[in-house]
Amino acid sequence: MLLWPPKGVELHLRMAGDSRVHMDHDMEIGVTPTAVQKLPKHMREAQISTERTHLIADPIKKPRQRYVQKDGKCNVHHGNVQETYRYLSDLFTTLVDLRWRFSLFIFTLVYVVNWLFFGLLWYIIALIRGDLWHSDEEGWTPCVENLNSFVSAFLFSIETETTIGYGYRVITEKCPEGIILLLIQAILGSIVNAMMVGCMFVKISQPKNRAETLMFSHKAVISVRDNKLCLMFRVGDLRNSHIVEASIRAKLIRSQQTKEGEFIPLNQTDINIGFDTGDDRLFLVSPLIISHEINEKSPFWELSQAQMDKEEFEIVVILEGMVEATGMTCQARSSYLDKEVLWGWRFTPVLSLEKGFYEVDYNSFHDIYETNTPSCSAKELAAMVREGQLLPTLSLLTPELPKPYTLEPMSTHNPLSKEVDKGEEGERGEINGSAATLKDQPGLD
Repeated sequence: MLLWPPKGVELHLRMAGDSRVHMDHDMEIGVTPTAVQKLPKHMREAQISTERTHLIADPIKKPRQRYVQKDGKCNVHHGNVQETYRYLSDLFTTLVDLRWRFSLFIFTLVYVVNWLFFGLLWYIIALIRGDLWHSDEEGWTPCVENLNSFVSAFLFSIETETTIGYGYRVITEKCPEGIILLLIQAILGSIVNAMMVGCMFVKISQPKNRAETLMFSHKAVISVRDNKLCLMFRVGDLRNSHIVEASIRAKLIRSQQTKEGEFIPLNQTDINIGFDTGDDRLFLVSPLIISHEINEKSPFWELSQAQMDKEEFEIVVILEGMVEATGMTCQARSSYLDKEVLWGWRFTPVLSLEKGFYEVDYNSFHDIYETNTPSCSAKELAAMVREGQLLPTLSLLTPELPKPYTLEPMSTHNPLSKEVDKGEEGERGEINGSAATLKDQPGLD
């Protein structure tokens, strides 16, 4: 008797049915079939088995393209600019913004062309008057004495505009056209000198060079301060001359989709780092830790540690102030990608008290140490503190500072905080890193 379907076909249909069940299950939990098809062939075949199990690989987080580089340069290129005449309307700023090799080339070219142009005019005047042929005759008064070739006319043009005054070539009083040309060259030469020398002076003294000695920490951290989650980073100034009226602000750069469906690829959201309280006005004598309190108005209010690891964003920080020596406005920029914001860390102290002065150790400027921090969101933490559920564990949020400023990995079975070994705690004691005085910190006298 003929069986239908055959045994091999029946097994094939059963496997196809299992694959359809897995596919329907993937659609329910939010995994699209296209994501599975993009996997390599051997991985796709390995996921289809006779058992009713299906392994779903976690998507690999792609590195985000920086909007602002670590050194402050904006990673944006302007393309398809049609109205290029706008650059010529502000010629001085255009010359200042050019690279040094182009600025030096234009600086040299402008002077050489100017000297050649007026040298040619002096040569034409001598040619029209006949000074090139009658200069050796007695009783002949040339327009410019000792001007008998284009080279001598070019040298006379340089001497006139630069006011060198060698005294060998000189204009005579019986040449009205030469006197007029001399006035024109003197006026235009002064304009050229003012513009080109001023351009080079501004380019040399640009305040952005002062920003090279302003430092930002390599990482930003999130930890607890006064029972509140805070986002923190450190800034410092390497020079003894201070930045006057220094202020700092921060922007959150991330993609956003509005309720109407509009997609904004690089939406900018303000991050409050003390605008209301005046903490954004800095007295930048020693390195400072800038803190952003994650409250109801913060864009990180509802983000927990697990959610923060999945987010894609960039934090741009901008430090502005006036250079004390010149009074010019200076701006320094840096940024932190999502992978550069570490949850549960603090900055190592860098200030120590010596005999008669405070000393800053810039070798530890970027150092951080791990601290006990709840993994929940700031909104959940505020609710727990308000309800009194976090009071028994508040002491766990202020870790000790061992000599290397690092803590051993701790277990995280407590959902609110990391557990500290009670034996070690009894031997070493607790040091409140946020409230301890300078004399209590390691390395301080």
